[in-house]
Amino acid sequence: MPASFRVRPAVQADGSFLGDMVVEAANWRQGGARPKHEVVTSADHSRYVTGWMRPGDAGLIAVDEHDEPIGAAWYRMLPRSDPGFGYVGTGVPELIIGVRPIWRAHGVGRTLLHDLCDLARSQGYGRISLSVERGNFAVTLYRSEGFAVTQSGMGRDTMVKRLR
Repeated sequence: MPASFRVRPAVQADGSFLGDMVVEAANWRQGGARPKHEVVTSADHSRYVTGWMRPGDAGLIAVDEHDEPIGAAWYRMLPRSDPGFGYVGTGVPELIIGVRPIWRAHGVGRTLLHDLCDLARSQGYGRISLSVERGNFAVTLYRSEGFAVTQSGMGRDTMVKRLR
């Protein structure tokens, strides 16, 4: 069983790790692994990491007892002209989360999700959104943390949480 972890703020140097976590998020199905280069170079996924730490970006990194990153949750303000999967409107940050497989089901995702929502609330946001593919077990976590489906798309749902 994995040992303990802690959470720290994401910094600009974490951009590469966030790319790894986009890959984990995209490859949530057992045995459904798409190669990293394919995921991070696709327009659908690169928008979540390209130019990391732009104004409006914020994130958290979970690290193990050796300070090795094991998971991340972050948000970006994506424009209407280049929306993400979970885009709901101007002024609503879109959350992305990924956790290394060995650390899943150990509270890492829940801690990151909860703390990132607190961060967004403290920065004055009233809502936060995300997108989840249908069948992804993480939907149970999102629902338990107050997210609700607001839009259904092709094989995926957009979920929003009110922060105030």
